[in-house]
Amino acid sequence: MARTTTEPLRIAPEVMARYEAVIGLEVHAQLQTKTKAFCGCSTKFGAAPNSNTCPVCLGLPGALPVLNKRALELAMRASLALGCRIQERSRFARKNYFYPDLPKGYQISMYELPLATGGVIETEVAGEQKRIGITRLHMEDDAGKSLHEGFRDSDRWSYIDFNRCGVPLIEIVSEPDLRAPAEAYAYLNTLKQILEYTEVSDCNMEEGSLRCDANVSVRSRGALKFGTKTEVKNLNSFRYLTHALEYEIERQIRVVESGGTVVQETRLWNVTAGRTEPMRSKEFAHDYRYFPDPDLLPVSVSSAMREEVCRSMPELPAQKTARFLRDYTITSYDAGVLTASRALADYYEGVVKAGASAKAAASWISVELLRRLKDAGKEIWDCPVEPRALAELLARVEKGEITVASGKKVFAAMFETRQRPADIIAAEGLAQITDTSAIESIARELVAKYPENVSKYRSGNEGLFKFFVGQVMRETRGQANPQAVNEVLKRVLAE
Repeated sequence: MARTTTEPLRIAPEVMARYEAVIGLEVHAQLQTKTKAFCGCSTKFGAAPNSNTCPVCLGLPGALPVLNKRALELAMRASLALGCRIQERSRFARKNYFYPDLPKGYQISMYELPLATGGVIETEVAGEQKRIGITRLHMEDDAGKSLHEGFRDSDRWSYIDFNRCGVPLIEIVSEPDLRAPAEAYAYLNTLKQILEYTEVSDCNMEEGSLRCDANVSVRSRGALKFGTKTEVKNLNSFRYLTHALEYEIERQIRVVESGGTVVQETRLWNVTAGRTEPMRSKEFAHDYRYFPDPDLLPVSVSSAMREEVCRSMPELPAQKTARFLRDYTITSYDAGVLTASRALADYYEGVVKAGASAKAAASWISVELLRRLKDAGKEIWDCPVEPRALAELLARVEKGEITVASGKKVFAAMFETRQRPADIIAAEGLAQITDTSAIESIARELVAKYPENVSKYRSGNEGLFKFFVGQVMRETRGQANPQAVNEVLKRVLAE
């Protein structure tokens, strides 16, 4: 991935090779609830500013929070999917800090007693399996959003939208097991996939449903002691995560190589300039003055509640991939592509259940469908071709009613118009020609038209056979049955 930056670092590869990065990620995911963590306000994105608020999420005096049961269930589901141990007893705490978009003056989070601990994520990096430990998963509520406009001090305005205040989040803290930006990318991608599959979060990074903070330090390769870490805040895309880590690792190496000292601080990724920039000195836990929230009871998770959440757990990505390989006997590559998202996997199974061959459906979806979706800037849930319509098209190709080439033309028209395959085939006259007498008539015309090529073929130049096949297909606009064309041409050319 190329990075545009106004501050090129230009560190020699041999210098880079002497150092090792140590990376840990803190990922915030918005839970897919209809209402907020501690009140009944809507979590719907895009509402008018400050319309989804109430005394509870605004922190007004006398307002008491009540934990959203659905938010707890989704947090437990995420914990189980990530292999974490759900604690029988956890507790909410007040994380005190002051910022304009935090009306309470504190965030409701968890500190000493998180909901879950000790999970792991397995992901693949450059063809090798990588295990990344998860330190903890806890619940918290979100702050509001500050909006700024204007560039000059005399004409600069700041606005605050409190709609996000109180939106339920889980924070997933990894162990410092990552050693390169590519590993961080793979970890975050796998985590996002798990959260989407389990319907814990929609992980819409553009809407702020998934955000990532990265803790990064460097040390001499082979050293055991960690270097001084910096935190890069609010990375809301995979691309920004990769670029920010690349820059920050190189920046820290440059500081160490020049004899300086890396300062522990929080930094932001400047997208325009392509560099990280200081935001504030890095806080320690005691700076937040955590203490148990007196308005919320401790969270007690019974064995019955844990079992209920287990029973409602959807199929996880690795389980679905294994099932696709077992039940549909498709390639590992196709299984990986088709299970990249739950929506795509569901679409594929919809096509197969509608009667299509599992292997044919895998091939068409992996190539034709995904290519057209990408070109159109659409996601699978916006696909204009319904699973049963694609299944009907594949059945017609398999039965020989249309050729594969014609099938691709029909599919393109289906994608653009949402019409049924039968209607497009009839309107365009794309039905496959299987009448051998019609094919023979065309073959004899070609033999008469190209006597020299016929003579060369009969003298042993078998490569010219493809020439005649191509001519027949051109004359029939690709609609002639390939097997019939081959059989008729061999007979006519041998006369």
